[in-house]
Amino acid sequence: MGNALFHLEWIDYAIMIIYFMFVLGIGWVLKRYMKDANAFLEAGRSMPAWVAGLAFISTNLGALEVMGMAGSGAKYGMLTTHFYWIGAIPAMVFLAIFMMPFYYGSKARSVPEYLKLRFDEKTRGLNAILFAVMTVLASGISMYALALLMEKVLGWDFNLSLLLSAAIVLAYTYLGGLSSAIYNEVLQFFIIVIGLLPIVFLGLHEVGGWSGLKEGLAPIVSGKGFAADSFTTTWKYTDQATSNPLGVEWYGILFGLGFVLSFGYWCTNFLIVQRAMAAKSTTAARNTPLIGAIPKMLIPFLIIVPGIIALVLMNNPSSGFSITENGKPNYDLTIIMLLKHYLPTGVLGLGITALLASFMSGMAGNVSAFNTVWTYDIYQSYIRPATGDKEADSKHYLKVGRMATVFGVLVSIAAAYLAGLFGNIMDFLQTIFSMINAPLFAVIFLGMFWKRATGHGAFIGLLGGFLVALLHHGLTVPAGATTLVKGGWLGVLHTYPVEMAQNFWTAIYACAASAIIAVVVSLTTTQKKTDDELRGLVYSLTPKIKEDHVVWYMRTNTLAIFVLTMMVILSILFW
Repeated sequence: MGNALFHLEWIDYAIMIIYFMFVLGIGWVLKRYMKDANAFLEAGRSMPAWVAGLAFISTNLGALEVMGMAGSGAKYGMLTTHFYWIGAIPAMVFLAIFMMPFYYGSKARSVPEYLKLRFDEKTRGLNAILFAVMTVLASGISMYALALLMEKVLGWDFNLSLLLSAAIVLAYTYLGGLSSAIYNEVLQFFIIVIGLLPIVFLGLHEVGGWSGLKEGLAPIVSGKGFAADSFTTTWKYTDQATSNPLGVEWYGILFGLGFVLSFGYWCTNFLIVQRAMAAKSTTAARNTPLIGAIPKMLIPFLIIVPGIIALVLMNNPSSGFSITENGKPNYDLTIIMLLKHYLPTGVLGLGITALLASFMSGMAGNVSAFNTVWTYDIYQSYIRPATGDKEADSKHYLKVGRMATVFGVLVSIAAAYLAGLFGNIMDFLQTIFSMINAPLFAVIFLGMFWKRATGHGAFIGLLGGFLVALLHHGLTVPAGATTLVKGGWLGVLHTYPVEMAQNFWTAIYACAASAIIAVVVSLTTTQKKTDDELRGLVYSLTPKIKEDHVVWYMRTNTLAIFVLTMMVILSILFW
């Protein structure tokens, strides 16, 4: 055992052990139902909307979210909520109303497979390979962060922690497939809320409520050169990049995050969309992101507000609170040190379990998405196509799916050690998302709403958008960058205030370039697919969905109006 930040009692360990027993138990119970590839990789398309909706959000509530966004709260204040409100909700509503009917109705088993049905094989292949690499990297980073957490907080050996977390995720995903991952994500969602909620109330109580928080922030924020209330507002100071801590103007936030990055992530990332595709009906699939959007809007109060509280506490010597490491503030420790600061024995075990749950939901989500894309979009497409014997094929692909799960976890372990070599791997991964998801959204959007879009246009648009993003990244840097991984490896034409601003504009350029290239190439090439082949894949050729049989408050449009109204109210309250 190394030097641990926390000293846990037997009750704390008991809570953690019970949680792990539940996690493995869910996988064991569901194992009997995993009789074919459909059940293992697609959850048999049987999930109720509320289960799929909570899993939809819990998959996103992983390592980067809980630790990263709490740290961002301490660095940027309520401006961080842009990632939850304008940076998620409109995209989730758009996914529900317009895109899920195509994903679900086409019977595609993955986003890459939809690309094949709408465009062609080469577009599917390019997306499948890029996505498989990204999911394994993301899973490895979650594993690395979890092992680091267990080493720093509990004093456990890093290698042992890494192997233990990998073994648990492998066990329940191998046994119960996507169903096990989804039900565990729902459990993990409630564990995270229950584990982190006490620090919100205790923190606000210590600083004197919301008004006391604003008073405590004023001198700190003014000392950074910003207006006294800039850490408790969202849009008020976005007229200029230099007047807000995020370093981005309102139009950069609106288009870079609110449109390109968010739509690219929420509407085209199979890791997220897979949860909605597991729902039991078209209506349930469409309602999944809308049900998930409601807790999504409230999560900032669970994660970002504690980060802002931490900023006040660390500037008050009498509080005894600190996130300083080697003489500098380590914002990634924000949520961990808040748990240590506030929670007593027993409740502390629940808080640590909440952190473990957040890491494991991220790992399991990536592994379950990887095994589906590997099995259907790579193995079945290029290595061993279906023979025509449905029963034999399904059993064979079930075995391949389980082997892919093992392979995905093993490669994730290697990626975890790789993550340890790069201090800025989190920023690097975010940059990759802006390069991959932004051009992908442009291509899928054109494919769904413009029947003239061709396979050649989609493929060259995807490649072109990625190369333009790469070019932009190579010619720009964030202020204070000390490594070429953050950009500037072709020269420096522009310097952004922070990494986030660079990512926003990378995404904007990538999406715009991809769209323009796809349109130009499509107009100069011929669409080989007929209107009949495109029915169910393109908006203008697909019959509109009627929900007369659905009770009014569960209709997709009703839920969408409620969610958008809630977002507008929150935005006005924290303007």
